[in-house]
Amino acid sequence: MADLGMEIDHLAVAGETLEAALAHVEAALGVTLAEGGRHARFGTWNRLLSLGEAEYLEAIAVDPEAAPPGVPRWFGLDALTGGPRLQAWIVRVADLDAAVAALPEAGRAVPLERGDLRWRMAVPEAGALPWDGVFPALIEWEGTAHPAPRLPDAACRLESLEVRYPAAEALAARLGPHLSDPRVRFVAGTPGLAAEIATPAGTRRLA
Repeated sequence: MADLGMEIDHLAVAGETLEAALAHVEAALGVTLAEGGRHARFGTWNRLLSLGEAEYLEAIAVDPEAAPPGVPRWFGLDALTGGPRLQAWIVRVADLDAAVAALPEAGRAVPLERGDLRWRMAVPEAGALPWDGVFPALIEWEGTAHPAPRLPDAACRLESLEVRYPAAEALAARLGPHLSDPRVRFVAGTPGLAAEIATPAGTRRLA
């Protein structure tokens, strides 16, 4: 199986409201997020935080002013209940079609845009990501435009990402041929994600 060259692109913290997601991130990291925008295709909106020149974090939620998208929203947002949490990790690939062919559980390629940003993302038909939500979402950016270099540098950087799943070894084996980032650790446990992020006030945990 060919190496798909997966690289961490961004993390998504979801809440029942954007205000709740924002408050969760800002309380955990002690920083303020920048403006984001709206995603018309899935009826969501976000705010963003730089994690360096090529990585970022988004707080995301259903946009109360958006019309129903007519399809399940990405990241399982339609069924999200309880407190805000680190809901998804998104990895970029150079060839999304090849990635979906190799990892069909990732979903189908959907073209998306926000302002001058253009990308395609693999989205499962049911909206929620497989492997109980801890499988990475796959993204392919079109052109050179990317959110990360446009964001103010908040002096935050991703140090590690813990991906918990009961059969962690199986998930690691599934992704291992394509992902070589030593910051990603697969741990046996209840499905979920947790990130260690360096901030101006020291390393903070975001889950």
